[in-house]
Amino acid sequence: MTDVTGLTAGMYLTRLLALYGVDTVFGIPGVHTVELYRGLPGSGIRHVTPRHEQGAGFMADGYARVSGRPGVCFIISGPGMTNIATAMGQAYGDSIPMLVISAVNSHGRMGSGEGWLHELPNQQALVSGVSAFSRTIHTVEELAPALAQAFAVFEGGRPRPVHLEIPINIMTAPADHLPLPKAPMRIARAAPDAAALAEAAELLNGAEAPVILAGGGARNAVALRALAEALDAPVVMTANARGLLPPEHPLGVSLTASQPETRALVANADVVLALGTEMGRTDYDMYEDNGFRIHGRMIRVDVDPVQMARSAAPEIGIVADAATTTAALLDLATPDQHKDGAARAMAASAGRMVLDDAMRGDLAMLDLIRDTLPDVIFMGDSSQAVYAGNLGFASAKPGHYHSSTTGFGTLGYGLPAGIGARLASGGPVLVLSGDGGFQFSSPEMASAVEAEAPVIVMLYDNSGYGEIKSYMIAKQMGTVGVDLYTPDLKAQAEASGWAVAHVADPAELPELLTKAAADTRPTMIYYTDTLREAFQAGL
Repeated sequence: MTDVTGLTAGMYLTRLLALYGVDTVFGIPGVHTVELYRGLPGSGIRHVTPRHEQGAGFMADGYARVSGRPGVCFIISGPGMTNIATAMGQAYGDSIPMLVISAVNSHGRMGSGEGWLHELPNQQALVSGVSAFSRTIHTVEELAPALAQAFAVFEGGRPRPVHLEIPINIMTAPADHLPLPKAPMRIARAAPDAAALAEAAELLNGAEAPVILAGGGARNAVALRALAEALDAPVVMTANARGLLPPEHPLGVSLTASQPETRALVANADVVLALGTEMGRTDYDMYEDNGFRIHGRMIRVDVDPVQMARSAAPEIGIVADAATTTAALLDLATPDQHKDGAARAMAASAGRMVLDDAMRGDLAMLDLIRDTLPDVIFMGDSSQAVYAGNLGFASAKPGHYHSSTTGFGTLGYGLPAGIGARLASGGPVLVLSGDGGFQFSSPEMASAVEAEAPVIVMLYDNSGYGEIKSYMIAKQMGTVGVDLYTPDLKAQAEASGWAVAHVADPAELPELLTKAAADTRPTMIYYTDTLREAFQAGL
């Protein structure tokens, strides 16, 4: 074993991360990554240990969504990278900034096929489809430029995961000769083109029935409410944009654009402004019936020029930050409250009342949770309550409703993402999960206790993959592989140091939620069809 003296590349990297404001790292130490840990003590960077690298990635995802800063992971080569690839795919699909720093076999060994520990033929090829870029650091001098490139993606373009792999022999290489940059390089997102902005403003000011489509890329557009009010334009919010207008706002439409009533609102608009939305099929065409139509003239604002040409090509395309563009359009807007915006929004939102009783009951439960804990952040796994929420839940605030069910659509996301969100927010975080998805990541219950992240989990137990079972039945086929043996998850939670409650009556839920939000331990609130049926009976 080689003695290490002086500043190593691994220690220098820690100092660079601290310079960029990184305060938390998620990872599981391994023999290939221990040198990344040498500089952590005394750095001000907290380390959180999950029970699986996929959990590390989901924790980083939840942390990034809530903090607005990239989630950072230290991951071993080989199996660590295959484990985190799923979480990277979710972050890639939802445009979440994530920095994955991994080891790779030393020069002369990587990709040799000689059977070295954790060897893969090509780690970069493995993650190329779930990252903005993957780069191998061949010299210590490359560390600072590579990190600057990563943060350029996070802050200056469409945020997505970045993977940096460091050969083991480089981690221990001397770095005493490398100065720290005086300040991290910062790159602002593009400002809107003045001519395109003026053309868009003219179109919007002259519209008789404008509609705004807001996606997750518009979550920070604080001027959106004022712009909608000036234009008297209903705002249709995708699942990731819920809360941009609060539930009581007359122009807010939290009913998915996959429903006929919202589609009619958009189809009848003479001008549509799409802000920070990729126009993804799981938001606009969830049932895959090709029923979503834009007949009016379209203005599209997106930070990604390639995305601009996908799904729905605009008449006016503005490649720029949605928040900056919204503020600029507000400055050019001619206020006109005579476009029946509230009435048009109300007609679309009425579609929530024609959803089936099961969905409406789940929405009533989500409304009760929101009203009991106004500051709560929802983190949703693939589960019945989240499917209902995606259809029509109105979040109290922007950035307070997240799930893995649109786009990439992973299972097992909720609990680890909730842990990351709780560490970032310091306030109440509620995870919506079913027993099937929860078992993907149930070992992370111990991680929540260890990290002192008192999340609340609303766990629906229907002993299987209920949504897939319903789909099989609808397709008139036998139900295979969907009825699961579910262990006693309440006992597992208690054994992990959690508080546990079983709720069957909606009237009991507010007190349980209030108690859980005040508890320093994580809490599982367990429920079955009895609670769902009680909510349906109260409709």
